[in-house]
Amino acid sequence: MRRVSIASASQLAADAGSIVADAGGNAVDAAIGAVICSMVTEPGIIAPGSGGFITIWPEGADPVVIDAYAEMPGRGLAAERFGRGGRDVVLTYGGKTSTIVGYGSVATPGAFAGLRLAWERYGELPWAELFVPAIGAVEKGFPLSTAAAEYLGHSHELVFGWDPPSYDVIHHDTGRHLSAGDTVLIPDLADSLRLLAEQGVDPLYGGELGRLIAARVEEHEGILTLRDLAEYRAVERKPVTVEVDDWTIATNALPAVGGATMAAMLLLMGIQGFDTWAAPDVARLVEVQDAVREFRRSHLDELHDRGAEAKRLLELAALGDMKGMLASPSTSHTSTVDSEGLGCSVTVSAGYGSGAMVPGTGMWLNNSLGEIELHTGGFHGVEPGVRLVSNMAPTIARSRHGAVLSIGSPGASRITTAVSSVLVNFIHLGMSLSDSIEHARVHTEIFNDVTTVSYEPGIDVSAVTGFDLRRFPDISMYFGGVQAALWDPLAGFFEKADPRRDGGVAHGG
Repeated sequence: MRRVSIASASQLAADAGSIVADAGGNAVDAAIGAVICSMVTEPGIIAPGSGGFITIWPEGADPVVIDAYAEMPGRGLAAERFGRGGRDVVLTYGGKTSTIVGYGSVATPGAFAGLRLAWERYGELPWAELFVPAIGAVEKGFPLSTAAAEYLGHSHELVFGWDPPSYDVIHHDTGRHLSAGDTVLIPDLADSLRLLAEQGVDPLYGGELGRLIAARVEEHEGILTLRDLAEYRAVERKPVTVEVDDWTIATNALPAVGGATMAAMLLLMGIQGFDTWAAPDVARLVEVQDAVREFRRSHLDELHDRGAEAKRLLELAALGDMKGMLASPSTSHTSTVDSEGLGCSVTVSAGYGSGAMVPGTGMWLNNSLGEIELHTGGFHGVEPGVRLVSNMAPTIARSRHGAVLSIGSPGASRITTAVSSVLVNFIHLGMSLSDSIEHARVHTEIFNDVTTVSYEPGIDVSAVTGFDLRRFPDISMYFGGVQAALWDPLAGFFEKADPRRDGGVAHGG
């Protein structure tokens, strides 16, 4: 009998994937079941109105990426409609995070369209079967996870406090926000899920749910229209692939930039001789991250057609040419594999959350237009219909002896550094999958307008020079939440959920 291994954003989501696998589902079915459950049971972390990417690699076939990411809305609107409906907020999350919330920050969501396409291509169970665990959890209420509670501690007032339907769900009558373990009850959400289960995704993309969402957004000066929803399509793309030691790695495709930048880091770290986590190696790792970050900032973030520059980035990385790079210049993840060699890696994001919940649907919406660090052209500075920039890097790797690893992470700009570090630990340094994920992480970024090395305890930064240093007191969900599932035909299954978040693992089948 086929077996499935699941690592997901929460134990509730992992168990949902297990239920689907027990009903006869494969790795793709189980991943979809887990992702749907995660999107409706991790308030603040993720939302039904999300976008995402799905990397799938069947045994004996080519890998594929399904691009279901958020799209710039506003088709047919007059120019004066743009630039409105946003609220600037500064959160204490991660030290300091600036973002824009409100109905004007809502982009066209693609996650359900992508999950539907993945099911049509690779699923085996009836579509409605994949919704059963999520509907059950929402109907009876579910406990708020520790990770969601931590984020709401930063965001409950500024992000989720301005819209009455949203405020009511995540606050007690006393005004205190929900704590970890408190039961979350979301009105109307189970009915919305039943509609999607029974009728496919048409109710969202132009039907009953879409009309409610578009009307509410327009009422509050947003730019997401019913036309945007009706014209949205998930797209199959060819993934970025690289060879590292005995493994072939397939990761997110363009126009997202997370896959290409993660792959470039992997290539550079191998060529630069990253053999331990000693101080000199850490200094080289920081240089690698900074070179790739700078190339991305200068050459990838503002382009609509990023193919040529991404190709050049990977060519420079393969040559170990960091000088050439510098001269030229809140999310959820699920990983599944099954015993037939099928791997599925899904990352979805609602940004930091718009705080907007559409009455009658129970559905929170994204703030993908408000992620300032991804929109250097400014608020509403992209043409309608254009896919937004993304850091997400759902990845699948295959070894020469037949092992399949499905891996990915949430974490905004920390996704690429988290996934590349774990892959280097596991593939290049030979650590166990568990040790690879638990190992302390380092991330190079612009913080308070200064290039900064942020790091967890256990990283020796004594050889790092020329950067500000920011030490976190303990491991932190700021550095991502890597979820990984491994199938080895010789050793069997192994899965690992990142201790930085409330991840969960399960088996099914």
